[in-house]
Amino acid sequence: KPFYGVLKSADAALRFVMLTGVTRFSKVSIFSDMNQLNEIGLSRDYAAVCGITEAELLDYFTPELNALAAEDNKSFEETFALIRRNFNGYHFYKSGESVYNPFSVLNTFSKREIQYYWFASGTPTFLFHELERTKFDLSKFDGGISIDGTDINDYQPGDTTPVPLLYQSGYLTIAGYDADKQRYNLDFPNEEVRYGFFSNLLPRIMRAPRERTGFYIGEFSDSLRNGEMETFFTQLKAFFALIPYDLNTAKDEKYFQTIFYVTLVLLGHYIDVEVKSATGRADAVVKTKDSIYVFEFKIDKNGTADEALKQIDEKGYLVPYTADGRRLVKAGVVFDTEKRTIGEWKIS
Repeated sequence: KPFYGVLKSADAALRFVMLTGVTRFSKVSIFSDMNQLNEIGLSRDYAAVCGITEAELLDYFTPELNALAAEDNKSFEETFALIRRNFNGYHFYKSGESVYNPFSVLNTFSKREIQYYWFASGTPTFLFHELERTKFDLSKFDGGISIDGTDINDYQPGDTTPVPLLYQSGYLTIAGYDADKQRYNLDFPNEEVRYGFFSNLLPRIMRAPRERTGFYIGEFSDSLRNGEMETFFTQLKAFFALIPYDLNTAKDEKYFQTIFYVTLVLLGHYIDVEVKSATGRADAVVKTKDSIYVFEFKIDKNGTADEALKQIDEKGYLVPYTADGRRLVKAGVVFDTEKRTIGEWKIS
């Protein structure tokens, strides 16, 4: 307060002052001493000031894109699509063009290798603590998160939701705006943020070292891609066995579904994943080149694998994919709450 208060009394000596950071201070007394600020965090005029637009990328970095394409033995179009998928997607206004993450883009061109440079630059430990403290439902990430326009920039320690913090720290961005309701729809901006976020989150919710979880993700995708369902479930059973015995929260269906949901998101880095079917409530839908898998989960005290398969049929979870042409596979899965891993599974 004393530091910022000096700025107000020094107006005559100031020509240009810009304050930047992660979160916006609000509802605190410093603004009675510094109330002449122009907040530009959601301003149309400054929406692209902190990123690289697609036009700028093509105008100024075509030589670097060509060099990267040559390094990877890919076409210019393939390379550009990868850059867009991994690093584009940030919006700092309710409408208008998106921008690329300059840190990741410039590092990619400098090293001529596509890596997740921004996410690797720091571990969002505090953010994960907030997700745990608020018991945030991770499935809300599926399809975006809605937030009131007055709350998007208003985060205070101890808040009941971490969504404003997720937005302000760059893990969520504006994906849409409902003018009638004055609500923003927030989502992950790109693949770098989505994959990096969940790959760091999974070990925390399992209480297992990261190197012991990431190893299985690639194996899962290979098994599904090759149609080796028995191998897939054997690997999945071993995967859940990593959960420490004293983790008392591993007693209900939601906990297991949360871990499986995060696992599917990470699988989406390798294959196409949809957590919900078009008819609404399938627990998981995974698509590969040749097959579409529909999963239904049960807790041992609430159902059997046969009942899970029956629910898939009765609810019509396969109906949206019958004209697809790929092989359709139903999987009923039962979690053993005592052993805290996969118990029974059946495939049809």
